Amino acid sequence: MSALERLAATIEARRGADPESSWTARLLAEGPERAAEKFGEEAVEAVIEAVRGDRGRLTAEAADVLYHLLVMLAARNVSLGDVLAELEARESTSGIAEKSARNPK
Repeated sequence: MSALERLAATIEARRGADPESSWTARLLAEGPERAAEKFGEEAVEAVIEAVRGDRGRLTAEAADVLYHLLVMLAARNVSLGDVLAELEARESTSGIAEKSARNPK
């Protein structure tokens, strides 16, 4: 099991935990909108660090982004497995072809 899979399992296990004792439980209790807001905040912070070029800070912010993405997905009952299956389905298609199929002109 990968670190990302373990993290997703931990997030799911915290779903019913006391929001006063678990940041994950608090985010999930506050609802999908709050989880999405936190994901957005972390994504912006990662972009800032990517522009600044600080490898260490970008690494830390990227970890925050992955965590908050998994919380946001859990808040909407989308599993990491669902996302991985989508990625696997796209493996045989070029990114340009896949994007064109989603956005026909």
